[in-house]
Amino acid sequence: MAALATASVSTPLLADQGNSEKAAALRIEARSLEHGDGVPRDVEKAVALYCEASRLGDMEAQYNLGWMYANGRGVSRDDPKAAYFFALAALQGDGLSQRMLRQVGEPSSEKPECLKDPDPSPDSNGHDIVARATPEHRKILDLVLKLAPEYGVYPRLAMAIIRAESNFNPEAISPKNAQGLMQLIPETAERFNVKKPFDPEQNIRGGLAYLRWLLAYFQGNITLVAAAYNAGEGAVNRYAGIPPYAETRGYVKRIREIFMRDDHPFDPRITTPSPEWSRIVASKRTM
Repeated sequence: MAALATASVSTPLLADQGNSEKAAALRIEARSLEHGDGVPRDVEKAVALYCEASRLGDMEAQYNLGWMYANGRGVSRDDPKAAYFFALAALQGDGLSQRMLRQVGEPSSEKPECLKDPDPSPDSNGHDIVARATPEHRKILDLVLKLAPEYGVYPRLAMAIIRAESNFNPEAISPKNAQGLMQLIPETAERFNVKKPFDPEQNIRGGLAYLRWLLAYFQGNITLVAAAYNAGEGAVNRYAGIPPYAETRGYVKRIREIFMRDDHPFDPRITTPSPEWSRIVASKRTM
């Protein structure tokens, strides 16, 4: 029976190195909310966090959600949905889930909504931003669409940075001597081999290289990446989060409003993670 049940779950969700720590942190927070352990009980939020952790491949979160749906614990009982989550965990070798599948039957044929990957297009490409752009701005946005994939950066994130930094002015200079479309300070321009900061392509390439590095350093966390782009990664490390600067807090809010995502894929080979961010994640895992 278990083999038949898992067969209808065609694509198991498995945690990769980049997502496993985030998934574990989500699962730990969800468990606290489910049981009211040190925080007010909030089953609805717990289910949402468990589901996101499940989408990222966390086996324990998959089992916990299956258990909640199988027993009607804080949610309406739903055996097919329970079986779907048990099947995901069973495919990763969880023995308890394999036994539970014999009790709840076949999984739902449709993947639960919260497990579906966000559609990276057109949102991540920013096609809606391009469509509303002036002809002058569209040339810059077309350049972003061309270059961003080379760096593994969603074009929409780069567009958000350009909008917040220079409002598409390639000649922009800040009081701190940040230059060009993505407002590279001389140290950052040198760090990423930008010789002509007012050349749109060179400037965008430098900004994309820095974003790629920040995404790896903060493991795809958009809030911290945006804060670091504005205030520097050192400030984000010192404050273990968004620095208490009004400018930076407003900047992060603008980036998030345009980008509309909490996280971003990253290449862990680019750099080792921030020690402060790793410490925060580790502390959440032991809570």
